Order: sequence, then structure tokens, then C-alpha cells
Amino acid sequence: MPVLAMMTFLPSALAQTTLRLAAAADLEPVLPPLLKQFQAQTGIRVVGTYQASAMLTSQIENGAPYDLFLAADMEFPARLVKAGLADEAAPVAYAKGTLVLWTRKDEHLRPPSLALLRNPELKRLAMANPDRAPYGRAALATLKSLGLYDALKTRIVQAENIGQAAQFVESGNAQAGLIALTAARTPQLAAEGSYFVIPRGLYPPLEQGAVVMRASGHRAEAHRLLDYLLSAPVQAQMAARGLSSVH
Repeated sequence: MPVLAMMTFLPSALAQTTLRLAAAADLEPVLPPLLKQFQAQTGIRVVGTYQASAMLTSQIENGAPYDLFLAADMEFPARLVKAGLADEAAPVAYAKGTLVLWTRKDEHLRPPSLALLRNPELKRLAMANPDRAPYGRAALATLKSLGLYDALKTRIVQAENIGQAAQFVESGNAQAGLIALTAARTPQLAAEGSYFVIPRGLYPPLEQGAVVMRASGHRAEAHRLLDYLLSAPVQAQMAARGLSSVH
């Protein structure tokens, strides 16, 4: 009987909750090790999808079964709140992003700075699509604040999201890129190039917001993951990877 009881209850003991996470592309260099830590602590597995915030929002509006949405701004999750798709009355701020100008060391351009954006030798500048990605909006606002957009618009190599913008410049398809600090701080890009932090006064703050999805079958676990990301130790780890803490 004890053996039969063990066989009866073993499957439920081994059952594991899996959360589906919709995350902005700037989070792809940041979250994987944190999600592994979360799983080790809680037994809850998290599968992340990293895309432009606009694309993820559209997927959720069309019924994609995500449990938690981490956007690169507050506007897209607020749209889901307004549509009655979120568990919260307002998006929860979990981080603040930073825009940087990154170049490869072998491009033989001057070190990245605002002056580089005025350099006629800069022929290809990568940035994310401002209609889809908050970091793209920040890049566009930067160029307009500097009065450089009209001069540079024909030289812009536009990416679907901020992660792809980093790929464009890292691969040499662009000479420089307006990308996320989270990408610039990855070991690969840190070894291959250097970055300049765009002054924050040149673009609206990149306050990043989260919502738990109301239709989720794992709302309690999704809130637990969000609380974990907001905890002081995890906020410190995120800050080390290029996201400013909300504490």
C-alpha cells in the first residue's frame, strides 16, 4: 500500500508550473539567469518570448496566452489595462532603461559621442522602429532633440526591436547604433565595442512597466514572479546588467 500510494501521488509531486513571459527585447540579455534563479527558489519554470513591446501587446490583444508582460514602457501595458486584459489597475514599474550609442572598435570612427552623430563619415546608424519599440521612440526623440533627424533619416537602418538594432551594429550592417545599455553591457558587445550614454534629457524617460494577465491560469505564480523581480537583491542584479532600479 505505501508503494501504491507513492505511485499515486508521485506525478502530482513532480508537476511543475510553467509561466509564459512576454518580455521587451531589451530584457533578453538580463532575464535568463534571473529566471533560472527564480526556478531554483520556487520550482516555477518561466519560458520567455522577447520581442518589441508593440508586437507583444498585439499578440496579447489577439489572445496569446501569456501570464506576465514586461514592456519597455508604461504605455503598452496601460493599453492592456484599459482593455480589461490585466490584473492590475495600472502598470507596475519594474525598471528604467537607458539609451546608449554603441560602435565597434574596428569601425575606425571616433569614440561614440554626440559628436559622432554629426560626423559625415557615419553612413549607417541602427535604431529600433519607433512605432513598435519604446527604445526606438527614445532614439527618434534624441535625434530630433539634437536637430539631426532630417540629416540622418536616410542613413538610418531600422530594426524591428532594440535587440535586432544591437545585432545590426554588432554584425557590421551599421557603423553605430542607438541601443539599450543592457545590450552594450553584454560580454560580447563589451569586448567588441564601446558605448556612450545618451543624456537623459534628450529623450522621455524609459520607465518600464509590467502587468499580470487577467486570463492567466497561473495568476498567483505570475504575481510571485513580478514580486521577485521587484525585490531589492534582484533589482541590484538588474542594475548591474544595465537597468536602473525602481527602488
